[in-house]
Amino acid sequence: MSVHINAKPGEIAPVVLMPGDPLRAKYIAETMLEDPALVSRTRNIYFYTGLYKNKKISIGASGMGLPSMGIYSYELYTQYNVECIIRIGTCGAYSSGLKLFELINADIAYSESTYAKCAFGYEGDHFPHQGKAYDVINDTAASLNIPLRSGPVHSGDAFYTTGNGLPAIATNNHCLAAEMEAFALFANAKQCNKTAATLLTISDNIVTKQIISADERERSLDVMAKLALESAALLA
Repeated sequence: MSVHINAKPGEIAPVVLMPGDPLRAKYIAETMLEDPALVSRTRNIYFYTGLYKNKKISIGASGMGLPSMGIYSYELYTQYNVECIIRIGTCGAYSSGLKLFELINADIAYSESTYAKCAFGYEGDHFPHQGKAYDVINDTAASLNIPLRSGPVHSGDAFYTTGNGLPAIATNNHCLAAEMEAFALFANAKQCNKTAATLLTISDNIVTKQIISADERERSLDVMAKLALESAALLA
């Protein structure tokens, strides 16, 4: 099937959670799924499938950046019959009013990237979330008393830049934070008529220069993973 995912047909569930980091996928699968099975490890990008509240769920890494997310999510949608992908990742806050560890549910992803133009001839600079996963995440967070912000995010092509200040696209569209994958995920979901959401934990603040440590990052992401899994169980 896929040249980037070597799972057999039927080994990947219709609902997939996608952190960027393969080791984060491994950690979440092994600590939060029942009977997790490693179904793909091509290029050391791990995909696991197991049960959460008796619902079949897969967890697999997207890698970093729009092209990597573009490849994996497109192959999941078109070659593995995946219906819903929830990205679970980290982001850098664009406002001093946003605190470390806060969660963001992205309603729109803005980007200067040419990904969607090259792939689908799309000339615009943004995509909204696709399908009902966004609302399910909001409702689930409320039911679990998990604080959650909703708003636009900026999906950048470059992690390191020499520019001063925030990117114009982020300022003009009141983006809450910077990340690097949601735009490609939402573009693919729209093209394939599938469902997609992006749930993020603030790991650093670009304005205040605050950043969480590696140890804090692993522990703090458990809340996001739990929210995503609870939502995924309702979508499965």
